[in-house]
Formats: sequence, structure tokens, C-alpha cells
Amino acid sequence: MDEKKKIIEQHKIKINNLKEFNNYYYNNDNPKISDQEYDALKTEILNLEKKFSFLKKNTVNKIVGAPPLNKFKKIKHISPMLSLSNAFKKDDINDFIKKIKNFLNINQSIQFFAEPKIDGISATLIYKKGLLTSGVSRGDGMIGEDILQNLKTIKSIPKKIQSKEPPDLIEIRCEIYISKKDFEKIKVKFANPRNAAGGSLRQKNPLETSKIPLKYFAYGFGSIKPMTFSKQSEFLQKIKSWGFITNPLSRIIEGVDEIEKEHKQLEEVRSSLEYDIDGYVFKVNDLILQKRLGNTSNAPRWAIAYKFSSEKAFTVIKDIIIQVGRTGAITPVAKVQPVTVGGVVVSNATLHNEDEIVRKDIRIGDSVKIQRAGDVIPQVISVDLSKRGKDSKKFIFPKKCLCGSVTTKETSKTTNKIEAVRRCLKGYDCKFIAREKLKHLVSKEALNIDGLGKKVIDQFWDLKLIKEPSDIFELNFEKVKNLEGWGELSINNLKKAITKSQLISLDRFIFSIGIRHIGQENAKILAGFFGSIKEFIKIFDLKIRKKILSNLVDLDGIGETQILSIDNFFLNSTNTRITKELIKKLNVQDYLLLSKDGKFSNKKFMFTGGFNNMSRSEAKSIVENNGGKVLGAISKKLNFLVVGDTKPTKKKIDQAKKLKVKIIFEKDWNKILNS
Repeated sequence: MDEKKKIIEQHKIKINNLKEFNNYYYNNDNPKISDQEYDALKTEILNLEKKFSFLKKNTVNKIVGAPPLNKFKKIKHISPMLSLSNAFKKDDINDFIKKIKNFLNINQSIQFFAEPKIDGISATLIYKKGLLTSGVSRGDGMIGEDILQNLKTIKSIPKKIQSKEPPDLIEIRCEIYISKKDFEKIKVKFANPRNAAGGSLRQKNPLETSKIPLKYFAYGFGSIKPMTFSKQSEFLQKIKSWGFITNPLSRIIEGVDEIEKEHKQLEEVRSSLEYDIDGYVFKVNDLILQKRLGNTSNAPRWAIAYKFSSEKAFTVIKDIIIQVGRTGAITPVAKVQPVTVGGVVVSNATLHNEDEIVRKDIRIGDSVKIQRAGDVIPQVISVDLSKRGKDSKKFIFPKKCLCGSVTTKETSKTTNKIEAVRRCLKGYDCKFIAREKLKHLVSKEALNIDGLGKKVIDQFWDLKLIKEPSDIFELNFEKVKNLEGWGELSINNLKKAITKSQLISLDRFIFSIGIRHIGQENAKILAGFFGSIKEFIKIFDLKIRKKILSNLVDLDGIGETQILSIDNFFLNSTNTRITKELIKKLNVQDYLLLSKDGKFSNKKFMFTGGFNNMSRSEAKSIVENNGGKVLGAISKKLNFLVVGDTKPTKKKIDQAKKLKVKIIFEKDWNKILNS
């Protein structure tokens, strides 16, 4: 397995762990790990995505909360209830502000609204004509649980907005919490204040909820009709006058240095506050800019949570083992003496890669400092050399994969530097990689075969029931039913799940086959380009593939790294054979973009050159939000080529003229947007 494949596999494992922790956190109100450990996991994932460009589109930011349980009635949020991206150091804040300015194509200073990040339970209060009509939990960000009756037990939540002219509709976002003082009275029943708040809101009987002294802070909004606010600060000030409780520590600030100063000051006093906080939230104060910035798949571009420092612990390395991931990445893991970090006992710590071991000179027997930093296992921060024994020996990183093949370090196409991760390049021909690829294939984001999880894949693999993807659809259930734990009901459920998985959209199929550097977002871009499996399978032909790959160059989100990875994947005859066999077992549906009504409905655009008043990213977002589609190459399907004033590509303009595609220059583009 090569280095990149290993990184993708590591990334997937971390994503799956995050989802598991989300379920414990959001649905069970019983966190399996501490908040700092959870944040550290997100940090590690985001660091991977930042370091390796091929992971950027398969982002942790797609994960919001957890799917709601069946305990309460399901309610769809009017506006998605998104989570926030996290920052952990000043450089992260600098990057956050830089991205905002790049997206908006501006240089001036930006004003932010800052407020403490309450460690509680998020909920939405929906008011129609001023009356509280619904109360919804976060759920998975799109659909939550109806917890209105439980929320009504919090007497300080207004049942009616105190205004003569309330909005026709407004979603008030709030954070439900229990004060430290109140928690002391009931702590024998709950693990922590957040657990108490979450458990209370999910009581079937509101009378039980009423026994818990819940409080809240209102902090934001979803949908508002009509919109009468221009700034975040103005919104908070107004709802305070309506009777809502807002955080008194909220304020307007500007600039990285001021953000850093406020963050440090709040961290210093956090222990003295009557409620738990785990960071500081910074939002662009101007709501017009917020609207322009919009959201990624799960997080707003205009807000970030600047988290507080994580917890650390000390232990001893008993052994160092090697793990092989789906992408071929070879990951060293330290087996350590069990130690409690942030309330969780851990016995493993990631060592990341060979370079990390060499740089820190990590050895078996070393006393080390660890912190939760991204996986279910923590990471080793440093070695206490004063406690190193005289007989200590340097750890020699194996040059071969567990399958026996020689591993290698590749040169990054983007940085032109040798990458840190060592990889096995055997692909499906390495049994360790092949097994991990199967786990990816059946995952929720891919074929989504419920009942065929990691442990079951391991079991079926060892029994030689499944070795390749197509084997899933020819599973010998006569043998399965003789296995311990497999009854008639579980077998029937698995059969149904496998049958259901055979109907799959093109984007999920592309993601499922596990091409290195092709995450979920990349898969959607490629699916939009190909449109159908009929067009996609043309990529198997080497001559046609070269032409296809040349047309992918201009796709926003598909770069040289992704294109080379696609080429390498299908140059491997085993990969091609396995993909062909899998397609025979599936009914791959054409990719249909979600159409939106708007001035660009059913129109196809392409952009060239830079714009004076906005970035290309914002221009693309405007088209898609108004029902249009952005293409990556000039073709007869194109309706408009929009030409920016700054360095447009002459070749594209000439191609458009030749194909009689309508050309719109920046001046006319601005007129259309303002019409």
C-alpha cells in the first residue's frame, strides 16, 4: 500500500471514529471521550486534510451531530443547523481570516462578533407570528427531534416574543446548559453537566425534565422572515429586548491580535464562570458578508470556534507496532502503559510516520508525554530523555509492508517534496490493503451496507467468504448461518441491506471504489462531469482516458494530484478488473444535481480570468445557488463563458467563439447579478 493510500485510510478511520463519538455525544448524552479529546480528533483530521491536498474535499466538516434516534418525532430544520470549524492556534485564525478575504476578494479589515462557546446541548426554537411553535434538537444538522415540551420546562425561554411586530418566522439557535452550582446538587446521577442537560432534554416525560435546572443562551438564527437585521450584534441586541437571554461576555472585536488577546483572557477566567465553556466563537458581524460567504457542506465560512488547550498525560512505551491502511500508508502505533487522559483510559498512541519517530527519537521503553490529538488514541508529544535507560536502542522503521512487499515514500506533486508517510504500493494485491478497502466500500458514505461493519468484514475475510467487492453480492449465507451470532433475523437484515446497496448514485459509486485523493466532494465533481456510468466506464480505455483526464484539468476542485491518482488507479489491471466486476453487481444511477430555482436555472456556466468584486469561488457559488451549473471545460453544452477582467485565458475565449457559446464580460456579469 503506497503512502497516499495509507493516509486516506487513516483519514477514513478517523472519520468513522468521529461519527461513533458523535452518536455517543448527541444521541446517548454519554460522551465516550472528553471534549478535548474529541476536538483533538477533529484537529488531526483537519491537519491531515490541510497537509494532503487530496483529502481536502473529503472533509470532516461534512459530519454534523448524529442522525436522530427514533425516540421523538423527527422535524426538519428550516435552515440547516451547521456545526463550526475549529481553530486551535493563532495561525488557524490567520488562515480563517485569509480565506474569508480571498473568497470575498477584499483587503479591508473585518469586524467579528465574539461570544463564549457554551459546552451544552444545541437546540432551535421556532417562532411563528411571535409564538413558540416548535423546539428541535440539532440531530444530524438537517433533521432533529421534536423536544418542544421539554424545552418549555425552561421557564426563561419566551413562549411569546415580547414585540408588537415580531417576525413572521424566526429560528432562534440556543445552547441549553446546567450551571456548575446546580450540577453539584445532581452530579451523582450524571457524568458531567452536558450529560445532565442532554439526558434531561431527551426524557419522554417533560415532568422529569422539569426537575433538572436547565438554562440557556440564545446565540444565533436560522431562517428569518422578513430579515430586518444587518449585523450579528444587532440581532443579539434585538432578541435580548424580546426577552431572550444572551451571553453578557459577547462583544465586537477586530483583527487577529485582538482575537488572540480576548481568547487568552477568556481562557484564564473560564474556571470562574458559572457554566462550562470550551472555546470562543468568532463570527463575521456583517450579515451581508455572512450571506455572501455562505456555507460549506456542514459549516459556515463566516464563523469559527477557537478552542482552548487540550489535556496531557505521561506514560511509558511498551512496544511499537505497524498498521497498514486502505491507501497503503504504514502507520506506527505505540503500545503504552494504560494512562488516563481527559477522563479516558488509553493504551495506544499514534506515532504518525517514520519521520516523526526519527525527529523525536522515540524508542521502546521511553517515558513520553501524550495528548489526545486526533484518533481514538492520543499522540506522542515528546520524550523525557532523563528517564531513558542505558540499554535503549533506536527504533528501526521496517522497510517492508506486513505483506512482505517493499514500501516507498513518494514525492508530492504539489510540494515537490518527499512525503513523510511510507506506503505499500501493491493495492488489492496486498491482503492488508484489500481488507481495508472492503471496509471502505461498505461504509455509510459508500455502499452503506448496514450489518457489514469492520468486525464482520474481518470475520468474513478470515473465513474467506469475502475477498473482493463483488464477493459481497455472492455471499454464501448457508455458511454464514452456521456462525455464532448469526440468526435468521440478522441474516435476512444483511440480505436486505446488500440488495438495497446495489442501487447507488454515481457519486457514491466513484467514492466507494477508493481511488486515492478522491473524497466525497471530489466524487461529486467527477459524477457531475461524467453524468452516467456509461460515460464513466470509458475511463477503462487507456486512449480515451488520456483525453478524459485532460478535460478534468479545469474542473474546480480537481487538480493534478487527483488526475494523476485516477490515472494510476486504472493503470493497475487488478483495480480495473475489480471495478468492472463490481459494476456488474450494481445499478449505478445517473448523477442528478439538485436543481434550485433561480435566475440561472438549468444554465451551464464556465469562468475564466479574475474578477474585481468577487473571487471565482464566490461567482461559482452564486451560479449554483441560483439553479445553474458550473462546468470545467468548454463544450457545446455550455451556455455562457463569463470572462473576468484579470488575465482571462484566450484559448477558452477562442473555443467559446468557435462553438458559438455566449460570452459575458465582467461588466455585463455584474449587471446580471444586480438585476
